[in-house]
Amino acid sequence: MTDQLELDHDKLYFIPLGGSEEFGCNLNLYAYKGKYLLIDCGIGFPDHRFPLVDILLPDPALIEESKKDIVGLIVTHAHEDHIGAVSYLWNRLKCPLYATDFTANILRKKLSEKSENKEAVVFNIVPGEPVDLGPFSLNFISVAHSVPQAVSVVIGTNMGRVLHSGDWNLDPSPVLGHRTDENTFKKVGKEGVLAYIGDSTNAATPGRSGSEADVEQGIQALFKEVKGRIAVTMFSSNISRIQSICRAARETDRSVCVIGRSLHRMIGAARENGFLNDVPDFIPDSDLKLLPPEHTVLIVTGSQGEHRAALSRIARGDWNGLRLGKGDTVVYSSREIPGNEKDINAVRNNLTASGVHVITQNETPHKIHVSGHPYQDEIKDMYSWVNPKTVIAVHGEATQLHAQGELATACGIDNVIVPNNGSVIQLAPGRPEIVDHVPSALLAVEPGRVIRADHRSISQRRKLQYTGAVHISIAVDFRGNLLSDPKIDTIGLIDPEMDDEEDFIKGIMDEIDDILVDISVEYRMEDHFLSEEIRIGVRRYLQHMMAIKPKVTVHVMRIE
Repeated sequence: MTDQLELDHDKLYFIPLGGSEEFGCNLNLYAYKGKYLLIDCGIGFPDHRFPLVDILLPDPALIEESKKDIVGLIVTHAHEDHIGAVSYLWNRLKCPLYATDFTANILRKKLSEKSENKEAVVFNIVPGEPVDLGPFSLNFISVAHSVPQAVSVVIGTNMGRVLHSGDWNLDPSPVLGHRTDENTFKKVGKEGVLAYIGDSTNAATPGRSGSEADVEQGIQALFKEVKGRIAVTMFSSNISRIQSICRAARETDRSVCVIGRSLHRMIGAARENGFLNDVPDFIPDSDLKLLPPEHTVLIVTGSQGEHRAALSRIARGDWNGLRLGKGDTVVYSSREIPGNEKDINAVRNNLTASGVHVITQNETPHKIHVSGHPYQDEIKDMYSWVNPKTVIAVHGEATQLHAQGELATACGIDNVIVPNNGSVIQLAPGRPEIVDHVPSALLAVEPGRVIRADHRSISQRRKLQYTGAVHISIAVDFRGNLLSDPKIDTIGLIDPEMDDEEDFIKGIMDEIDDILVDISVEYRMEDHFLSEEIRIGVRRYLQHMMAIKPKVTVHVMRIE
């Protein structure tokens, strides 16, 4: 493993720096002739291992020192796992940005929220119109996805041509946008594809992903069956789904209210780019009380159980002026991102406890969600169009990456690579293969700072969740003799209203007295030794008493 980029300028490389061991945090690097091309830069969702962390980012440290050689960052579409980290990291990369009109609109709005991004420039790209970022020549192919104007990227070099798929599916009847451009993919395949670097999200799922047009019909059928107020939760960037919900609401005589900042931002950008023009104006949430519940539909953020999202707050009764209860229905028009199940279930339980009827795809025969990612039969179609010499599986956890690897092998692909984040893949010359590994890491976004995801504060915070803490302050004279009783504070160990706090604290004090008796006067005169002996002894005592090892800190105040 190398700690920095040491690449042969005469060879073409691909390095996934994020998104090839997890869902989210996508960051892909291509290197050739001493220049670098980045594709996508997205966020990830933290789980219980990251207390107080809002989102995760890919760490660009590996490429940051060479930022002057970055020819551009391509954002394939406007989903957060591909676009969301750009506004946090652009100041460390300082590179030109490229995206289609809608994605560029979203990107500019995100960048404008941070003053350090004021010099960022976003260039609009158009499918079918080449972009020269020497030594890379780029072409873009329209693909169907659950957000408008998604593209795949054809990367041309004099070493060969690579197809980076981005997110896509083969929706035969998209509600918004165009079908995946089959003819252009076939043309690229005839010209020769050195490697297909492709979306693995649903590679383990047989069949086809389905059509958004079917979802529109399914939601309309469901709305006709439901009598009370309906709230639909979904990914805020799924503009096609917003279109489907609004059409279904119109057919069932319901007015639509949108709740959630990210939804309003996406809808505003969509309308600026000519989408959702046939959708009536949304009603403000303050007007909901003026309309009968059976004539309203809410579109709300929070499908992944995010604590501060609209649905989570409504479920907790924490949204001013809006309550959901008996007679109301919440529809989950989304899939669970692996790792979010616990948070999603917590929101569902709160809703159910309030008498709300919760419907997921498993609870209705109607189609209320389709994936924007290809199932196995669609991936097979892509292989047949592109006819790649090598398939490199990205975008997913290990299960999904290996599933695409197995599928490619079964389809007769000669060379299959399943990388990890940081795998250095030499694409050319010669047969593509992993030749090295470089460090890859994640960053954690907290309310007031961005730190490494392996920062000690996070690991300490995580430990406190499970073991609690004891903080001890002692005042001693120059010989190390106690001048007063120790001051002891505990966190997460006892409940003063239910437990005998006095006996618990006295037990710790007695243990401290015993520890001091066993320490020689010479060592008692050294603050560090004294505090460590007390820390270790008290921790051992609590482990014996409670069968846990809490965090113990000791502050020694020596009074001459």
